[in-house]
Amino acid sequence: MVITDLGMIEFDAVYALQERLVAGVTAGTGPETLLLLEHPAVYTIGSGGNEANVLDPSLEVRRINRGGDVTWHGPGQLVGYPLISLDRRGRNLHHYLRFLEELLIRVAAEFGVAARRVPGRTGVWTGGGKLAAIGVGVRRWVTMHGFAVNVAPDLAAFDLINPCGIAGCPMTSLVQECGAAVSMAEVRKTVVRLFAPLLAEWMPEKPAERDSIADVVCLGR
Repeated sequence: MVITDLGMIEFDAVYALQERLVAGVTAGTGPETLLLLEHPAVYTIGSGGNEANVLDPSLEVRRINRGGDVTWHGPGQLVGYPLISLDRRGRNLHHYLRFLEELLIRVAAEFGVAARRVPGRTGVWTGGGKLAAIGVGVRRWVTMHGFAVNVAPDLAAFDLINPCGIAGCPMTSLVQECGAAVSMAEVRKTVVRLFAPLLAEWMPEKPAERDSIADVVCLGR
């Protein structure tokens, strides 16, 4: 497992990087990788997302090949893009989503924040609102895109959309939940420490299956 910190980087540059890395993982010539980064402000919407959830028609919104609806990425939000071979880890898309949720719940707990799942919805929540969004794409059983956890972003950016397609969805952050400063560097270190051991626990490697499908999108919000 390779974990790479890209810092602040434009969405298009990371999208192109994901495409290259996915090709390597699929071919067996590249390692599974977790990319950690922040994006300059950008709105994206999943392949099946409803544009009616964009409340400001002047917004530029990128439609991309992941599940889920519209969301915002920007400074103060830690984004993680795991490029993982589900072919070697059980081919269970829904279990993979639950793994990502478990990772973010444990990360939040490290900062004294009690986060949880909400039945019927993908992502991570607190009593104050939605803390983290998840939206993934899968190509030949290799994952791309991933999760975004609000550390200390300007939450007003979400006011221009129905976040993840949920009208009136309250959004929160680690800073808001803690009532104190939270270091992006510490959150990043926590993700780095927890990711690989939790992946091995939840989705241990096994021999790859022979018949791979072409393209699947796993829904997430």
